[in-house]
Amino acid sequence: MDEKAESPAMLGPVTRRGLIKGAMVGGATIVGGGLLAACGTSTAAASSGVDYPSHPKWHFVFVNHVTTNPFFVPTQYGIQDACKLTGCSYSWTGSETSQVSVMVNAIETAIAGHADGIATSIIAPNSFVGPVKAAIAAGIPVIAYNAVVSPDPAMAYVGQDLYLAGQKMGERILKEVPHGSHIGLFIATPGTANIQPRMNGAIAALKAAGNPYTYDVVATGALVSQELSTVKSWYLGHKSAKGMYAVDAGSAQSVAQVMQENNLPAQGWHAGGFDLLPITLKLIKAGYLDFTIDQQPYEQGFYPLLQLYLYKLSGGLMYPSAMETGLKFITKENVDPYLKTPSRFEGSTSKELALS
Repeated sequence: MDEKAESPAMLGPVTRRGLIKGAMVGGATIVGGGLLAACGTSTAAASSGVDYPSHPKWHFVFVNHVTTNPFFVPTQYGIQDACKLTGCSYSWTGSETSQVSVMVNAIETAIAGHADGIATSIIAPNSFVGPVKAAIAAGIPVIAYNAVVSPDPAMAYVGQDLYLAGQKMGERILKEVPHGSHIGLFIATPGTANIQPRMNGAIAALKAAGNPYTYDVVATGALVSQELSTVKSWYLGHKSAKGMYAVDAGSAQSVAQVMQENNLPAQGWHAGGFDLLPITLKLIKAGYLDFTIDQQPYEQGFYPLLQLYLYKLSGGLMYPSAMETGLKFITKENVDPYLKTPSRFEGSTSKELALS
């Protein structure tokens, strides 16, 4: 690879890989000194002129709890992009319906297959401890992403502060829904560590305010089609209520759709949820959902892979670090960029585009 610094004009079509390589000129780095080691091949050098060591094409395994859920489309794009930068490969495996036993089997398969690193969502407090510790004991680094338990058996967690996010949603409910109302609180899979902390945080905020509402906590299921039918059914039985709030992506989209189908804002209803599914964003713009909360799903794929890579590259000296991926309210006032700018970062396109 030519070690000369490349100007944007020399790069041709602009991609994230090219931009990040360009940012390296003058010695700037991202996430750590070895980020761009190999830069897509086992012998490449970064465009800053710094030589990085060659390495095997390490293979990392991502174990997920809802492998086909649209929320994780940008997560997979993040993994793919990090693989292109580092010259690594990955597998996407786990359960479609939050079956812990299936996820544990996937981790054990990765250990038996001598994976170079594992990233997994830890959705249950006990079942993951044994296999995660077994992987680490076998010399396989393990990072938790999107969901974690305390104490965390993995080396680090990359994801949102879930309980805090739920608290903030609860505080928003208190501002929007008239006190004395009945509301529905929707959760795909109660008890799982990726979303139960949000529900706990939301309920804690309501209790701290003196419990000004009566509410139902409704399990909607792991599949989006099931979630929609469950939200519809709850609404039909609670037409005198004044609010619906969800702590997961599929339930939030379903709440927005039911709000639209029945024109509930015109009847004094309020609603909100989590994550940036395209339908959710469109219905925020149309006024059927008051807000959704972003937790940066792209980062939850990109950074775990980079940290696993740096751990391998450094012989374990670059120990994985916890990363909080944030909490941002998306409302009608600030939703336009998400709708007008197709992006791999939010999963709205597969194309590689430079956005600024």
